Amino acid sequence: MKVLLLAGEESGLLYADRLKQALAGCEFRTYQDLYKTSDLAVMGFWPVIKRIFFFLGVQRTMRRTIREWRPDAVVTIDYPGLNLKLAAYAKSRGIPAIHIVCPQVWAWHQNRIPKVAAAVNRLLCFFPFEPALFKDYEGKDFHAAFIGHPMVDVFKEEQACPNTQSRPIVAMLPGSRIGEIQRILPRLLGALHLIPHGVEVVVPAANDGAFAEITRQLKAFPPPDSCKVDVVRGGARAVLRRADCAAVASGTATLEAALARCPTVLVYAVSPLLAWFARRVITGVRHIGLANVIAEKSGVEPPMPELLQEAFTPGAVAAQLSSWLDDADARRRAADALDAVMARLHSDGDALAVAAREITAACSGARPDATAPTR
Repeated sequence: MKVLLLAGEESGLLYADRLKQALAGCEFRTYQDLYKTSDLAVMGFWPVIKRIFFFLGVQRTMRRTIREWRPDAVVTIDYPGLNLKLAAYAKSRGIPAIHIVCPQVWAWHQNRIPKVAAAVNRLLCFFPFEPALFKDYEGKDFHAAFIGHPMVDVFKEEQACPNTQSRPIVAMLPGSRIGEIQRILPRLLGALHLIPHGVEVVVPAANDGAFAEITRQLKAFPPPDSCKVDVVRGGARAVLRRADCAAVASGTATLEAALARCPTVLVYAVSPLLAWFARRVITGVRHIGLANVIAEKSGVEPPMPELLQEAFTPGAVAAQLSSWLDDADARRRAADALDAVMARLHSDGDALAVAAREITAACSGARPDATAPTR
């Protein structure tokens, strides 16, 4: 079976690799055969507009691949701006289109729901509340299913790494994009000057570009002598597993922190214009952290403090981290709260093995299993 497997960002590549293992024996083509992931992972309105001709070229190239290679399935992972366009193109040509990771229609633009349903044959959701949003569009050409979250399976397989250092460890994850790091890391480094005792800080870099930018920011905003700061290449999950607490930029890393049972303060800042826009369009949820959204939709207390925009200051970060560093019971209560929410992400079996079965069924023309988990 030939599968065009399209993941445009670092966070989706892990899922793509695991899906390849679950779809053993298939022939794959990907974005990464032609493009660097760092070139594809652009966030925000203006950065995309500035590179619009590049992205139009990517779209033309992948459409040509669909026409000429004629895959048995087009499987897109997250990255909805481009991926849903390519999925819709494949569907229009009679090729099964399966999209993994539901776009965040529960947060904003619920009028996108019918467009998503029209673009794909199957939508495979990581969060249990998502399939219900698409119940009015279920039929022979569209099916939405909750498959569980694959990161749950990743954490099951990996061994815990307890802190064996004499000093507390603080993980700082300022994001993977250069612009994120430039906006977020200086404030996190500023917080270290306000923590009353020395800590060991570990900053995982998602890629080479991130590593270089983190190193530049450390030179521009040096930490206090009482703190040791190590920048490491990758390994964010291992860092979060052994950290006593963390400050993490909004995104997939906050979910990893929750699964690692690491007390975490979520931080984020964007340009004032983008913040003004976001506050007016994100009306479906009160929180942006994935663990907090799951808690909100489940009617329980959100487990992760959020510091956004003006509230994201070095002093506020230092106060939250200090409350955990100084109180082991507070750390335990925070970890237990994260555990309780993450339990809602479990499904029957490995999430991407379930996804592989859905993809195979879509290629064979089988109707969705009425007993499949869709809650």
